[in-house]
Amino acid sequence: MNNLKYPETKKGATTDNYFGTTVKDPYRWLEDDRSAETAAWVKAENKVTFDYLEKIPFRNQIKERMEKLWNYEKISAPFKEGNYTYYYKNNGLQNQSVLYRKDKSGKEEVFLDPNTFSTDATTSLDGISFSKDGSLVAYSISEAGSDWRTVIFLDAVTKKMVGEKLLDVKFSGLSWKGNEGIFYSSYEKPEGSQLSAKTDQHKLFFHKLGTAQKGDKVIFGENEKRRYVGGGVTEDDHYLIISAANSTSGNELYIKDLTKPDSKIVTIIDNFNNDVDILDNRGSKLYIATNLNAPNKRIVTVDAANPKPENWKDFIAETENVLSPSTGAGYIFANYMKDAVSFVKQFDYDGKLVREIKLPGVGSAGGFGGKKEKKTLYYSFTNYITPGTIYSFDPKSGKSEVYQSPKVDFKSSEYESNQVFYTSKDGTKIPMIITHKKGLKLDGKNPTILYAYGGFNISLTPAFSVANTVWMENGGVYAVANLRGGGEYGKKWHDAGTKLQKQNVFDDFIAAAEYLIAKKYTSPNFLAIRGGSNGGLLVGATMTQRPDLFKVALPAVGVMDMLRYHTFTAGAGWAYDYGTAEDSKEMFEYLYKYSPVQNVKKGVQYPATLVTTGDHDDRVVPAHSFKFAAELQDKQTGPNPVLIRIETNAGHGAGKPVSKTIEEAADIQAFTLYNMGYTKLK
Repeated sequence: MNNLKYPETKKGATTDNYFGTTVKDPYRWLEDDRSAETAAWVKAENKVTFDYLEKIPFRNQIKERMEKLWNYEKISAPFKEGNYTYYYKNNGLQNQSVLYRKDKSGKEEVFLDPNTFSTDATTSLDGISFSKDGSLVAYSISEAGSDWRTVIFLDAVTKKMVGEKLLDVKFSGLSWKGNEGIFYSSYEKPEGSQLSAKTDQHKLFFHKLGTAQKGDKVIFGENEKRRYVGGGVTEDDHYLIISAANSTSGNELYIKDLTKPDSKIVTIIDNFNNDVDILDNRGSKLYIATNLNAPNKRIVTVDAANPKPENWKDFIAETENVLSPSTGAGYIFANYMKDAVSFVKQFDYDGKLVREIKLPGVGSAGGFGGKKEKKTLYYSFTNYITPGTIYSFDPKSGKSEVYQSPKVDFKSSEYESNQVFYTSKDGTKIPMIITHKKGLKLDGKNPTILYAYGGFNISLTPAFSVANTVWMENGGVYAVANLRGGGEYGKKWHDAGTKLQKQNVFDDFIAAAEYLIAKKYTSPNFLAIRGGSNGGLLVGATMTQRPDLFKVALPAVGVMDMLRYHTFTAGAGWAYDYGTAEDSKEMFEYLYKYSPVQNVKKGVQYPATLVTTGDHDDRVVPAHSFKFAAELQDKQTGPNPVLIRIETNAGHGAGKPVSKTIEEAADIQAFTLYNMGYTKLK
């Protein structure tokens, strides 16, 4: 079955010159997502891939088990707007969750059903924002997984449309100013492909309800060219807060007094050196979360009249653990992370510690947010063997109660999840959580998926997944490593995996694999590596550096061409983490040395590889995956297959219908086990 005949991928003669080095780019033509040639290539590749997957004897068995496990009711925490209580509900296998509401008498009705937005359920509800009195609502929809959005306004009581839709909105919050209208952000529509052309100048607009979008006023970003701009109104309608950035780390911060008609925009922070965010205000007193002079974050207070950093006072000082705060019911909740696991402290607005909240176990807690007048807050708790459970929390007494416990056909007591610390190449200790069935034999023969991300200050915290459960039911080990580049230990940990330190991330991942092999959880013939987006780059770089270490590689929506990533959509904003090939000769040479597309060598046996992407991915354009798959198919030696699975009408991942999510997860597991030598499941 592995004597595959791949589609012929033509090679062009395109080259680029970087600081005197000529780099060939034979598959540049695959970057044109609008060409008939690219569409034909996608179709041909998908035919080979799906023909292969259909022949795996247990593929349907995995899919059916996944559907059965997935089929449980999921209900979100409720939130009150106006005279209604709203909540999301999915009856189990609905492609998109439905937004319901109840009135004061308890009568339930559907408010928005995204399953009706399109015939194939690929149009999803993205963001939703109610005016303060709950009488108006703005919501955004995404079509085919694209980052471009359409915003629709409704009278929330009658559910009738108000005013006109806003088109071509991207990377935007929706923040109401009274009932007058909303602040939102977008870019000019790019020339060329809307899915891959560069978007560079973000602007904050104000849309007055009932007026034409073309007349919307630019509030920020007309004269100040910034790649990312966001605006939000404080809960009391007093201030507009504006954040502006050119990269995914570090932002400027501005404030405007909305109670004074002609007030100027006041600068709080005028550089991109740190992350800074206004949590809340009490009158003119601002509560700010920042990593300025505090790599693990702290909260400071300052008066809005003189908001510069020299006037800041520590409110909650930095600790040895990373802080992610939220506010609700008139309290501040300091959610800390210790070795990727949560603990939460509750403070009042004078800085007095009220209590440390007793969580249900060791895992990830999120939530505790809400309006000041709320009497009950909600939080979720999960880990790798505990399905996400919602708790109601009384902020006065500190009492937690189960609000919604999912009924999943899964026995947590039969599994174990343990954290270990292993040593990376340079001696750095890295945490990893390994989860599997109890009684696992350490004989080196357990099919294992090693997952990681390692970038953009993002932390991987323990969370339940139906797909991973099916993997473990079939005897699999699931290991998640918290690599440098992430946010698990604050700014220093993040910076240690960026630019000229990016190799640390790959070394950390390789060391995780070596640990699992040394401890006999698995061996190279039973080890798969998986990651998405920046994690897709991680898989691509690691499998080209150490092809001997893994049997299967599963890069998803990956950043694979490090010399050109910044030329597409919002890619230039990732330069804080990556640097660019144009920065300097040193930076170019560093990127060139690990960039997956440029490091596939002829005559090497690479792992069995299933590249996954979406044809409407306008975050990490699919050309990255196309070019990487083409290079691998051209140069692979030996019997391991190299396939690319291209989801049509799908983007970077958000809003993907449940049916497509299940199919993709089942295909990935079937491909992995089949290439580890399985012909049937245990």
